[in-house]
Amino acid sequence: MHATTVAIDLAKDVFELAYANDDHRIVARKRLSRRAFARALDNQGPLRVVMEACGSAHYWARRFVSQGHTLRLLPARDVRPYVRRNKTDRTDAAGLLEADRCAQIDAVPIKSPEQQGVQALHRIREQWKAQRTATINLMRGVLREFGVVIPLGAAKVRPAVFAALEDGENELPMALRHTLGEMLDRLAELTGAMNAIEQQLQACAHADPVCQRYQQAPGIGVLTATALRASAGPLERFRSGRHFAAWMGLAPREYSSGNQRRLGRIQKTRRWLSAHAADSRSARDAARSACSRAAPAITQPVANLGADAAATCRSQQGCCRAGQQTRAAAVGDGTSPRRLRRQSRQRAA
Repeated sequence: MHATTVAIDLAKDVFELAYANDDHRIVARKRLSRRAFARALDNQGPLRVVMEACGSAHYWARRFVSQGHTLRLLPARDVRPYVRRNKTDRTDAAGLLEADRCAQIDAVPIKSPEQQGVQALHRIREQWKAQRTATINLMRGVLREFGVVIPLGAAKVRPAVFAALEDGENELPMALRHTLGEMLDRLAELTGAMNAIEQQLQACAHADPVCQRYQQAPGIGVLTATALRASAGPLERFRSGRHFAAWMGLAPREYSSGNQRRLGRIQKTRRWLSAHAADSRSARDAARSACSRAAPAITQPVANLGADAAATCRSQQGCCRAGQQTRAAAVGDGTSPRRLRRQSRQRAA
């Protein structure tokens, strides 16, 4: 067996391996358990290992790189078109070999344990945030059934619930009062756990010079800086700001053919990453100002990425405003919808 490349279909218990030669022809296949897979490449020569960037992929990538192999992680959405026929482990491994031949697919950088740790902190915080929001909404709904209305704002929930529990003239049953008290304790625990994670992220940002440069940009705080650092890695890997904007999802979905160009909605692929910077009105205003000018304290690569991404957003907003003006002007003269769309596309072009 003269194999030079091995494609691995990762899983939790059963792993599928497809060995290929220089001509990308499969010469051998293996189906291994997790214990056998951990020793599969220990005593073999240097191989080109291809895997999908899915769960546990970065752990196995770091392990194989330490053994002297060459790793290439491919995005799962780019590998799926190369899978032929039905979806099985064997066809997934063969699809990885076919996708590896495409030079247009950019490999996913291997994350370090520190990056994965910061990402895990963000995911745990978002989980606790969702639980806190669900608890607040549940208490609002329960108390509304008894005529107690809590004002908007998470900070007003705890005092309002305490006042309702201490009020002996309302219709709250005693059994429900005890349960609401336990829910308040649970709410305090979730808030304290979120604050503890934010302190850990603050310590990580303080120790990372790149995160400190990110925070000097308007609208970028600790949460956004650490999330961007952990998920994107070095921004120098993006060829331009437009590529970074497309990676973030700040690009419209396009369905065009010939002379007809159809732009859809903004995809918002990584909405969770940009959500931190839009939690408050001041942050949104600062983010809008950042789109018009690059922060002078940021290094040149980051500034170029922000300026190009802002140009992409402004061009898309201009197309939308042009279409809105065209539709408004055509309301009174009875222009047909088809002609209206054609005029909008011509003006956008």
